[in-house]
Amino acid sequence: MKGGMKFSVSAVCGAARAGRIETPRGAVKTPAFMPVGTLGAVKGITPAELAALGFDVMLANAFHLWLRPGEDVVAAHGGLHGFSGWRRPVLTDSGGYQIFSLRKRRTLSEEGAVFFAPHNGEKRALTPELCMKIQNKLGADIAMVLDDCPAPENSYAEIENSMRLSMRWAKRCKTAHGENPAALFGIVQGGVHEKLRAESAAALVETGFDGYAIGGLAVGESKTAFRETTAAAAAALPAARPRYLMGAGTPADIARAVMCGVDMFDCVLPARNARNGYLFTGSGILRMKNAQRRHENFPPDENCTCPVCRTYSRAYLRHLLTANEMLAARHMTVHNLAYYRALMKKLRGAVKNGNLPATVREIESLEDKSAG
Repeated sequence: MKGGMKFSVSAVCGAARAGRIETPRGAVKTPAFMPVGTLGAVKGITPAELAALGFDVMLANAFHLWLRPGEDVVAAHGGLHGFSGWRRPVLTDSGGYQIFSLRKRRTLSEEGAVFFAPHNGEKRALTPELCMKIQNKLGADIAMVLDDCPAPENSYAEIENSMRLSMRWAKRCKTAHGENPAALFGIVQGGVHEKLRAESAAALVETGFDGYAIGGLAVGESKTAFRETTAAAAAALPAARPRYLMGAGTPADIARAVMCGVDMFDCVLPARNARNGYLFTGSGILRMKNAQRRHENFPPDENCTCPVCRTYSRAYLRHLLTANEMLAARHMTVHNLAYYRALMKKLRGAVKNGNLPATVREIESLEDKSAG
């Protein structure tokens, strides 16, 4: 693979696999969860804390960093690694989802997307070529192609046209990427239509990428459609390359996708849930705003070894939360990220031990379950 990136599989269990992505800035154990640092920082968490929690890779968003502070500013400070202080691998998302979220304020053409920036209303245009230039200046270890993410309510014909536009953009991205040492991933589109997903996957494989992502999901489709589409798309992608499910990440969704052979994940859920007072635990979701937390002089999860559970009680964390103390979000984000780190370690171990189905059932049993 490009830039010295290599992917190897050390164990399989059905379609699932445990492996390793080697990059010049370090190795990533797979299945892997990438904390979301949209603007070059996971909200409230330092790079040193992320590394101490055991994460191998961080996701940043090229679209947002392009808007501010600008890719030239980041490049002048040694790229994202020098700018942010995160020295391990970085994957940069291209902005396709952000363009989707601005669909009432943007227009698409063969050339690219024109939209009004959400933070200041400035008119901007993003093309596949510019998208690659931005990610190159940011110093990404893994870059993503620019794609169009269609709304789930769109007609079959609209989703088909959108997917084919994304495939043409993907070819332009690869050409523009040129000799950039970063790895480049293509993105499978096609809504919840298996035929379109298969066509998209085949087109990307023909173009040839270092890895392949499954995009355009977790945007409003049913849970059944989400899982069936993930399985079909993963099966259509080559086993010799990493597979990445973009932006979807409840623990149960991740576990099911690992069974389908997906290797990489990202989601804002751990940090967002933390900011809203919801903690992931081995007994289910813990709602920290509940009045009973006031009197609980024990950790959020007594089986968790994260710094928060080793130090603070539920009562103290609830106090910080209800007092709007910024430490509440910090502490609870650390815990939720530690939960996800442990989740991925558990899934990797289950693949290696051959007991993944039972492990997935255990994780699924906690979905929507309250820890009290």
